[in-house]
Amino acid sequence: MTLPTFMPDLAVIAQFAVAVIIIAITPGPDMTLFVGRALSQGRAAGIACMTGAMSGIVVHTVLVAVGLSALIIASPEAFLALKIFGAGYLVWLAWQAVRRGSAFSPQTQQDAPKRSFSSNWMTGLVVNLMNPKILLFFMTFLPQFVSAGDPYAPQKLMFLGLLFIVISLPVTVPMVLAADSFSALLKRSPRLMRAIDYLFAGVFSAFALRILTAQAR
Repeated sequence: MTLPTFMPDLAVIAQFAVAVIIIAITPGPDMTLFVGRALSQGRAAGIACMTGAMSGIVVHTVLVAVGLSALIIASPEAFLALKIFGAGYLVWLAWQAVRRGSAFSPQTQQDAPKRSFSSNWMTGLVVNLMNPKILLFFMTFLPQFVSAGDPYAPQKLMFLGLLFIVISLPVTVPMVLAADSFSALLKRSPRLMRAIDYLFAGVFSAFALRILTAQAR
C-alpha cells in the first residue's frame, strides 16, 4: 500500500500516536485550564477553552512547518542539528516530569463571572499562543518523526501537527466533560499521577535515545 507523500510511514504514525496519547493524559497548564473552567463555569466553557487551545496548535503547526521547511531548504545540516537539540529537550522534559511531577490545581470558584463561548475560546487561544514552551515543544517534537533529507518534510510536519489534534480530542474531551470525576480522581490518587509522570518520562526518553542513536550511525 502506497501512502500519500504528505503522510509518514504507518510505523512512524503509530509511534507518534502513542506519544500524543501520553501527552494528552499528562496533567499540565492546558489541562488545568480546561478542567478548571469546566468546574467553575460548566462543560461548555471548558470545551470552549479547549477549542481555543487546539486552534492555537494549528497556528503553531503552520509556523513550524513553514519555518522548518525553509530551514531544510537552506541547510539540511541545521535541521539535523535541531533534531539533536530536540532529543536533548525531550530528555529535559522527561527529567522535569520525574523530578517535579504533574502540577494539577484547577480553579473551582463557583462565583467566577460567566463568560461567553467566544471569550473562553479566546482565553484558550491566547494562553496557547503566548506560551513559548509550546512553540519550542512543537519545534523539537515534530521533527523527531521526519527525516532531515525528506523532500516532503514540510507536508509531513503539517500532517503530524493536525494529527496531534485529531488524536488528542478523543482523550481530552471526556476529561473535560467529566471534570468533577477526573479532578477528584487525580487529587486522591497521587500514585496514578506519578505513574503518568514516569510513563511520560519513559516514552520521551525512548524517542530521544532513538534520534541520538540514529545520528550516530
